[in-house]
Amino acid sequence: MHEPAAPHDPQPLVLREVQGAVATLTLNRPEKRNAISLAMVSALEHCVATLPPSVKVVVLAAKGEHFSAGLDLSEIPEMSAAEGVHHSHAWYRVFEQLQFGRVPVISVLQGAVVGGGLELASCAHVRVAEESAYFGLPEGTRGIFLGGGGSVRVTKLIGFSRVTEMMLTGRTYNAQEAFQIGLTHYTVAPGAGLTKAQQLALRIAGNAPMSNYAIMRTLPLIAEQPMSHGLMTESLISAITQSEPEAKERVQAFLAKRAAKVERSS
Repeated sequence: MHEPAAPHDPQPLVLREVQGAVATLTLNRPEKRNAISLAMVSALEHCVATLPPSVKVVVLAAKGEHFSAGLDLSEIPEMSAAEGVHHSHAWYRVFEQLQFGRVPVISVLQGAVVGGGLELASCAHVRVAEESAYFGLPEGTRGIFLGGGGSVRVTKLIGFSRVTEMMLTGRTYNAQEAFQIGLTHYTVAPGAGLTKAQQLALRIAGNAPMSNYAIMRTLPLIAEQPMSHGLMTESLISAITQSEPEAKERVQAFLAKRAAKVERSS
C-alpha cells in the first residue's frame, strides 16, 4: 500500500511503499515529467527520515514515462543569489541522506534522466536503467550550472571531461551508452526496471547490515585518500566489520560448508 510523503497530503509528490525489508520511494509528478521542485525535495527528505527501522534497502523509482526531467525551472527566475545557495543546500541535505544514510539505495531509471534527475540518480548505490532511459546535463543550454551536486557526483562516476562535454554541447547518452561509460550498472527491457531493482534489493537486504553500511560509507572515503591512508582505513573497517557477531556466524557457516559458494552471475 502506498503512503503519502507526509500525513494529510492530498497529492503527494513522493509515495512510499514498505514491503518487508524494502521501501520503494516513487516520485509522483508524472504530468511534469517528475521535475524536481523544492516541495518534492522536502517530501523525499521526509520519506527518507521516517523510514521504519525494519527497512534495509530503498528502491527509488518514478511514476510515468520519465524518471525526472530535472530541476523545476519555474523556481529559478525570481531567486536571488543567496536563495540559490540555500536552494542547492536543500538538495544537498536530502541527497546526502540517500548516498550516506543507513541503507543502500537502488534507482530505477526510465525516459528522461536529465539535469537534476541525473543528479538524484547519481546518489544511488545501484542504478538500473530501462532501455528507454536517456541521460543528459543541459545546464549549459539553459544558461545555468549544476546545483544539485552533479558536478561532484556525476563527475566521480564518469570523469570531468565527459561532464564538461555533456554540459557544453547538450549531448545525451542512451541506456546502452550510459552503461558503457559507467553511469549505470544494469540495462533492462522497458517496464522491467522495478522488478530487477526489487530482486537486487532482496539480495542486498540479505547482507549483514554492518557490511552494507561499511561498503556505502567507507569506499567513497578511501577513493579520496592517498594509498597509505586508504589502506589504513580499509584495515580498520575490516577489523570492525569482521568482529560483528553476525559476521562471525556467517564465516563459521561458510567454513562448515553451510553457506553457498560464490557462483557466476546470470
